[in-house]
Amino acid sequence: MKKGKVTVITGPTASGKSALAIEMALKRNLEIISADSRQIYKGIPISTAMPSDEELSLVRHHLIGELPLDAYYSAAMFEEQALEIARRQIEERGEVILCGGSMMYVDAFCRGIDDIPTVSEKIRRETQEEAAERGDDWARMELLRLDPEYHSIVDLRNIKRVVHAIEIIRESGMTFTSFRRGVKKEREFEIEMHFIDMPRDVLFERINRRVDLMVEAGLIEEAERVYPMRHLNSLNTVGLKELFAWKDGAMDLSTAIERIKKNTRVYAKKQLTWHARRMKNDFLV
Repeated sequence: MKKGKVTVITGPTASGKSALAIEMALKRNLEIISADSRQIYKGIPISTAMPSDEELSLVRHHLIGELPLDAYYSAAMFEEQALEIARRQIEERGEVILCGGSMMYVDAFCRGIDDIPTVSEKIRRETQEEAAERGDDWARMELLRLDPEYHSIVDLRNIKRVVHAIEIIRESGMTFTSFRRGVKKEREFEIEMHFIDMPRDVLFERINRRVDLMVEAGLIEEAERVYPMRHLNSLNTVGLKELFAWKDGAMDLSTAIERIKKNTRVYAKKQLTWHARRMKNDFLV
């Protein structure tokens, strides 16, 4: 018999995940583990829609606002840390809530990910510098040379993924394919999945309104503050990329804001597609 429970609350951006998680945590006297790949960083609370100071004071949140913007973080690191926190919370309270919309993180926690080695800072820096200097076509051909099997299935337009595979190969001396087993890991606790869904027109209106509220709350000023660090992976996110483009003179401000809304809606569609593909049998809400 499995001991304890993790209640997972996920869904598309702007669907009200945080509010539901906090409401549930207050009723059950529970804590929340954030499953958001950007909220773990300090200094960008508006662009990442981080819970407010008031909300954070009501319920303790883990893995939120903990890392400097230049820190490396991955789904594998999240899996390890989130599991450790969950087990501790189950021991103390019998249950914990995991809340977030970063689907790779939710997947890592619920199903596990392959045991891919951590890349050293030296290998990562050297590979990314070489990719930046030699270009996307070089990265694709380098992956073809090192691991033709993975090259045949990876999305070659996703250069970040291509370069990351090269990093893993250089770090380990093995093909990236050799680490991709895709076996679901069993958890010793029960996982109760709640996916928030709603009509798309309602969701898209919520997204548009939230972007307007973020702008009112200081999104532009936040983007200007971190603009000198725009090369960092932690800042490669919707809401900042568009404003960086505005700062670079690639578009005017009103166009950038509309682009944020559009790209957020696109991201929400991807989250919905992921749920339909990966979590259909777990759907509860």
